[in-house]
Amino acid sequence: MCIGNRDGGDDAIGPYIADKFKSDQIDNIEIIDCGIVPENYTSVVKSKKPDNLIIIDSVEMGLEPGEIRIVPKEKIGVMTISTHGIPISVIIGYLEQYVKNIIFIGIQPKEMLGEISNSVKKSGDILVKILKEGKLKTIKILK
Repeated sequence: MCIGNRDGGDDAIGPYIADKFKSDQIDNIEIIDCGIVPENYTSVVKSKKPDNLIIIDSVEMGLEPGEIRIVPKEKIGVMTISTHGIPISVIIGYLEQYVKNIIFIGIQPKEMLGEISNSVKKSGDILVKILKEGKLKTIKILK
């Protein structure tokens, strides 16, 4: 699930990553570009019943722009997460009934207006490569 506002500066990193994946069809990976309404796609996840779900969004973590982190569940409720109507913690809590393993990946934004910043776009490209190569364990966990 790639979350974000295409017109929201670095908040567009989710849709940017979704576009990158869709241009290279990859077996066993289904990409959902949720835009700014991830709650509208919970039924898709429920119907697919995946073993693993990765959620990607722009997250204010107090890091350098473009830093990528896996955000542990206990940190999600206290984070300022993007610009969505329903908190991501609520969506994850709901989807846990249907998915064995949910991983939330945040990318630190620089600006939330205009175009995606170069540093965040570069990190998006790096994240796509990491995920395509199955090297999720190389991503640091937010402390």
